Amino acid sequence: MCGVLGIFSTEPVVARMYAGLLTLQHRGQDSAGILTYDGRFHEKKGNGLVRDIFDEHNISRLQGAVGLGHTRYPTVGAGSGEDAQPFWVNRPYGIAAAHNGNVVNFFELKKELFEKSHKIINSNCDVEVILNVFAEGLERSSRREVTAESVFSAIRHVYKRVKGAYSVVIYIADKGMVAFRDPYGVRPLLFGCDRRQMLPDYGFASESVTLDLLGFGEIRDVPPGSAIFIDANRAVHEARLQAAPFKPCIFEYIYFARPDSYLNKINVYQARVDLGRTLARTIQKSGLPIDVVVPVPDSSRPAAIEIARLLKLKYREGLVKNRYIGRTFIMPGDSVRRRTIRQKLNPIVDVFQGQRVLIVDDSIVRGNTSRSIIQMVRQSGARSVYFVSYSAPLTYPCVYGIDMQTRSEFIASGAGPEEIAARIGADRVIYQDRRDMERAVRRQNPAIRSFCTACFSGEYPTGDVSRVYLEQIEQEREELRRRQKELALKF
Repeated sequence: MCGVLGIFSTEPVVARMYAGLLTLQHRGQDSAGILTYDGRFHEKKGNGLVRDIFDEHNISRLQGAVGLGHTRYPTVGAGSGEDAQPFWVNRPYGIAAAHNGNVVNFFELKKELFEKSHKIINSNCDVEVILNVFAEGLERSSRREVTAESVFSAIRHVYKRVKGAYSVVIYIADKGMVAFRDPYGVRPLLFGCDRRQMLPDYGFASESVTLDLLGFGEIRDVPPGSAIFIDANRAVHEARLQAAPFKPCIFEYIYFARPDSYLNKINVYQARVDLGRTLARTIQKSGLPIDVVVPVPDSSRPAAIEIARLLKLKYREGLVKNRYIGRTFIMPGDSVRRRTIRQKLNPIVDVFQGQRVLIVDDSIVRGNTSRSIIQMVRQSGARSVYFVSYSAPLTYPCVYGIDMQTRSEFIASGAGPEEIAARIGADRVIYQDRRDMERAVRRQNPAIRSFCTACFSGEYPTGDVSRVYLEQIEQEREELRRRQKELALKF
């Protein structure tokens, strides 16, 4: 899961690019990059947080009124500088790209591009493949000049060859900016227009909050299977290029997106309130004797408040978050996550002492965070600790850009709530029902018939995820774990 930003302006964009990436930092903490254009490409990218990568010196050289930006979250391992986005190629015209998602047939395409097109893919970053396939399609379709139709033809070429989930923003030097989503619309992408100047500015971003804070007044979703192209004359061209069932990722609403964002006409904050509302009914039926409701900050707070309100229970902030430590879920490597959990949260002892506590979280993935929290709460004197998740049990690997790619990583894989409670040290574990979860999130937009719930159900909407592919991912991940363990022993 990554954050993508593109701005097509008439004035220098680097300051807005930097500000925009800060709003997308929660989507990726591994690396970040900004590319600008003023007749040539200027680029700065590296590993770490946005604030650590960019300084006065490198920002001053990022000249131009066009920019692409990215915050990266690696899906395998810790990543490297070679994998940081954006990427660019010099032919045809000069094309730069950034994306969010995951290409299922990445290694197959990497091999094909080398053997058939004699192009080397120098990274393990999916966008480098997408960029080269797009460039190949554009070169074929724009023999004389770049037009909206030639750009759309190049995107059709991408749809034909690239499998998986992706939202992409591309700039073609002196020709225009184009953005498109995969046919199923799994990953989010929004389009904004700022008309405060004589000539409007245009922007694309992974979340609406980015465009809102940058002053884009007209904001809407890029439809699935669609592309929006802004040409050199600033004319906007839009086309639906491939139809497929709309399947936006439900985990965006559960955990990843900011609560002040609107994705696919659904406000993330309200979705979490609605998830709390539906879960409250299940908790009420359980008959648990509860004294106090405490959220795991920050994503679960709206749901926890709603649960306490509906069940007429005391609500307290009992866990204090260190805001200078990033999101543990998206940190590379299980050992890093475990070390960071205890540094990230600290209990307020008086909230828990002698209480029967209901802890509310957005999900239970590997169980490390849950186990550590329950241990802290018990050490603070709690009589009983009940742990509830406002999402359903996560049991299947995600191949669309979330770092949970083997079934063995999930604590709920092959285990029921009672066994999970024993593993994490809870007196009781309660999950949201999957159908209730989907109904709660789609309440604001009934036009969405269903979501991508592959990590809950094992049903992969793109239809190109084979058992062989899943086994290959598992083998690669196990090999990576083995190498990391050997490296850790050396030091």
